[in-house]
Amino acid sequence: MAITKKICMIFLVLVQVAFGYSQTKTKKSIVPKNSPVALNGKLQVIGTQLSNAKGNALVLRGASLGWHNLWPRFYNAGAVSWLASDWKCNVIRASMGVGLDDSYLENPQYALKCMTTVIDAAIKNGIYVLIDFHSHKLHTAEAKTFFTGMATKYKNSPNVIYEIWNEPDYYSWKVVKQYSEELISTIRAIDPTNIILVGSPHWDQDIDSVAGDPIVGQKNIMYTMHFYAGTHKKWLRDRTDAAMAAGVPIFVSECAGMEATGDGPVDQAEWKLYLDWMDAKKLSWCAWSVSDKNETCSMLLPRAESTGKWDDGLLKSWGKIARTSIRERNK
Repeated sequence: MAITKKICMIFLVLVQVAFGYSQTKTKKSIVPKNSPVALNGKLQVIGTQLSNAKGNALVLRGASLGWHNLWPRFYNAGAVSWLASDWKCNVIRASMGVGLDDSYLENPQYALKCMTTVIDAAIKNGIYVLIDFHSHKLHTAEAKTFFTGMATKYKNSPNVIYEIWNEPDYYSWKVVKQYSEELISTIRAIDPTNIILVGSPHWDQDIDSVAGDPIVGQKNIMYTMHFYAGTHKKWLRDRTDAAMAAGVPIFVSECAGMEATGDGPVDQAEWKLYLDWMDAKKLSWCAWSVSDKNETCSMLLPRAESTGKWDDGLLKSWGKIARTSIRERNK
C-alpha cells in the first residue's frame, strides 16, 4: 500500500509539472478597472475582520460552483463572467472534488484543468476566488501536492484565497489542526500573504473547538463555518458569535437556505435571519451551488446553458433567492 501511494504521489507531481504548475511563475495580471480586486487589492485579516489592502472592512459575497467532477460543464470562463457581471458576485468558489468518481485523486489532470480555467477567469474578471480542496476525508499528502502547485502558480495574484479542507466530518480538532498547520507551512513557503481558510470538525460547525485552541504564529488565517438554514438555527449563530468574541476570524465559505441534506424546502425566514446576521457581523459568504442536480440546493435547471446567460426561466427557486441576496448587497 505504501509503494502504491508513493507511485500515485509521483504521478500527481508529474501531472502538475506537465501543466507548468511546479516551477512556473505567474505573470502579474492586468486588473480590470473598477472591479472588486481593482478597488480592494490584496486582502488581509485585521483582528477578526477580512479587510482590503487599505485596512478597510470588506465583505465578499458570491456563489460556489458544485463539485468539479460532478458538474464540470460549469467550470468555464463564460459561467464565471456571468456570475461576476449579472449576479454581481465579487467572489466565487471553485470546488475541486476530492472523492466520488473521477475526482482529483483519480484524474488530477482534468481536475487541474477545471480549476485553473475558473481561477484564471476570476482573475480576468477582477473578482476573488476560493481554491477549495473539496474533501470530507483526510488527504494530507495529496493536498500538499495540490496547494504547492496552486501557490506556485498564483502567489502573485491578489485574487486567490486558499481553502485547504472543505468539510472535515468526524475528525477531531486535534487532527484538523495538525493537518492545517502542515498545509499552512506548505503554502507559506511559497505564498506568504494570501488568505488561507481553515476548516473545523463536523462539517465546519465545531467552531467552538477552534476558539479553545487556535492556530498561532500565523497571519491572514480565517476559519470556515458552513450552514444550511433549514437545519442549522440560532444555536450555530450563537456558537459562531462566541468564537468571534474569542478572536476567531470567520468566513462562511458555504451556505444555503434549505436542509443540510441539500434538499427540502427553502426556509426563507431563517435564511433572512442568517443574511441579516452576516450583514451585521460583516461576514463574507458563498452560496451553494451552481449545479443542475435534482435537489433544492442546485441553482440551475438541467437545460441551462453551461456558459451563463441564465434568465429567470433557467433558475430554480433557490437560484433566484441566492442571486437576489448577492445582487442586493453587492451593488
